[in-house]
Amino acid sequence: MYMKRSISIIVSIAICLFAGLIASYLQSESIATWYPHLTKSPLTPPSIAFPIIWTILYILMGISIGLIASSNQERRKVLLLIFAIQLTLNFLWSFTFFFIQSPLSGFINILLLDLVVIIYTLKSYRVNRVAAWLCVPYLAWLAIATHLNWYIYAYN
Repeated sequence: MYMKRSISIIVSIAICLFAGLIASYLQSESIATWYPHLTKSPLTPPSIAFPIIWTILYILMGISIGLIASSNQERRKVLLLIFAIQLTLNFLWSFTFFFIQSPLSGFINILLLDLVVIIYTLKSYRVNRVAAWLCVPYLAWLAIATHLNWYIYAYN
């Protein structure tokens, strides 16, 4: 059981980090050329904070879904699907906001992402409380990111 859980967590972290890596590649040009010229919220953290925060969040997300995936509970199948949806929305946010440079599409996307992560967190609590608590920093960051996205949409 310990080995199954460890492998599940390591693979899950790798998948989350890989999704983040691909997203960062897609957004790199816009971050260099488009994003600096936008009017941003006074709450916008310094640029160096974003890769640090996202790396930590992807690791926490990976641990969370790894704990769920290694569970023997039947509910894990639904949670795996919900998690896959949220990771897809997470990736698509980078695509919609940065790659196609659409703050409106990004905002719609992040609102859906917020909802799906809330659902995942609440449902995962019934399977593994640690897995649910690991999502709290993600939810907190998404609240900030949602504000930042809205601000850019509203003021640009």
